[in-house]
Amino acid sequence: MDQKYRDAVQLIKTAILQSQYEAARSANEKQLMLYYGIGKYISLNSRNGFWGQGAIDTISEQLCRELPGLRGFTGRNLRYMRTFYEEWQVLDKCNSAPLINKSPILELMSSKMEEEPINEIWNSRVPSLDDFPMTDFMSIGFTHHRIILGKAKEYSERLFYISECANNNWGTRELENKIKEDLFHHQGKLPNNFVQTMTPGMQALKAVSSFKDEYLLDFINVEEIDVRDAADIDERVVENSIVNNVKNFILTFGKDFAFVSSQYHLDAFGEDQYIDLLFFNRELNCLVAVELKRGKFKTSYLGQLQGYLSVLDGFEKKPHENPAIGLILCKDMNKSFVDYVIQDYSKPMGVATYKTSRDMSEELRKALPDIEELKRLLDTEE
Repeated sequence: MDQKYRDAVQLIKTAILQSQYEAARSANEKQLMLYYGIGKYISLNSRNGFWGQGAIDTISEQLCRELPGLRGFTGRNLRYMRTFYEEWQVLDKCNSAPLINKSPILELMSSKMEEEPINEIWNSRVPSLDDFPMTDFMSIGFTHHRIILGKAKEYSERLFYISECANNNWGTRELENKIKEDLFHHQGKLPNNFVQTMTPGMQALKAVSSFKDEYLLDFINVEEIDVRDAADIDERVVENSIVNNVKNFILTFGKDFAFVSSQYHLDAFGEDQYIDLLFFNRELNCLVAVELKRGKFKTSYLGQLQGYLSVLDGFEKKPHENPAIGLILCKDMNKSFVDYVIQDYSKPMGVATYKTSRDMSEELRKALPDIEELKRLLDTEE
């Protein structure tokens, strides 16, 4: 095929894909506007007693009779739409929400609403509406909104998950896992020295946002740890569990991490050293050395890790790569103490803690899926 034809194919293909994307985005926006408008209509007519008891289920049943094959308008979903409006009714006053405020469904229903104010929950405490991430809000699906409203209670936490979903294209299962891991309260909060040791500044900010201060490693074989003698319980048990479940570990760490090796051999000046786990981060364009520690943090761990990073930079780093980053994963730490002592080290390092299923409450542990079932679900999803 001539180059001019190849260029034409690429141009037309790009136009088709862009058009499909715009159509999908527009369809999602229209659906959210519809649900917001219906939710407002139901809220204003049901909360103040204008409708009688059981009205929502009656309306749902009649809708299904008059529109055979209609999906998504069960009594339960209509109540979800009401919640969607009531939790985000602040958008009625938001300057950046013209798409919602000018929704045809609102204009259609406005004359039939009993305009009586309903109680706001936390929306009255919203600090600023002008900075509302409307583009992100309108780009994720209604199911994502349902999950976020049901599992995240703080306003800032909800906005965080909305933006993360929009920017990272999370599916609903991944969103639920991130909320379960409490990503909002842990991401970017680990003790580190990135700002002082990394240049330029943007690289340091990316590094901070790439790590959490606590990781949930619920796939680690707790039974294996329990049956071993106390003297045999060491970091290798955790390391082997991570290697055997490296797919789960990377899902926990983040999509930009690629696994290189466990017990990575460093040979410099005749000294043999071994890094517990070595990763490469595509976003940061650097190697990431992870050291696993069974007990509480010790300052000696930083010196050991700094030595590994020096050898990685001197002997392993490619010319196009950034300097390596180190992460210590331990069972416990005093964050204030770690934050203080880590500032005196010249290599970029952070310290985080991890939890296994043994550290969770019995109730939560029983709620976790079986490891084999989790693997099957992940493979099926892919």
